[in-house]
Amino acid sequence: MAMIKKILCAVDFSEHSPAVAKYASELAKGLGAQIVCMYVAPSLSQYVGFHVPPSSIENFVGEIVTGAEATMSAFLSENFQDVQAEGHVVTGYAAEEIFAIAAKENVDLIIMGTHGRKGIDRILFGSVAEKVVKGARCPVMTIRPQV
Repeated sequence: MAMIKKILCAVDFSEHSPAVAKYASELAKGLGAQIVCMYVAPSLSQYVGFHVPPSSIENFVGEIVTGAEATMSAFLSENFQDVQAEGHVVTGYAAEEIFAIAAKENVDLIIMGTHGRKGIDRILFGSVAEKVVKGARCPVMTIRPQV
């Protein structure tokens, strides 16, 4: 059986994120693994061509990241009390950033939530979880929210 020593837990800080963290925490405890928890703030660079000054966009993204870093700190202390965990806040496109951190940290498993979108929502918004499952170089465990 493959050794799982490092788990990437990708969260979006929604109300479902603690459930995703619980799975990651329980697996880490049982396997003696460590957690790399990450949040990807959306990159607003795609809006630079609009009539919004780039400095305003950069300031806005900076505020999002600063807030997310504070949220990450609280999230780690609330959800990963009994395991070794570190947090990362990055900006960009979620799937690509998950791949980058997974490679950089040499993780053995990715755990993330899925919103379970269907129909037109899925067509319009796509599925980060689906992209990660299809493109990851390690196993991916998805947690569907309880509704």
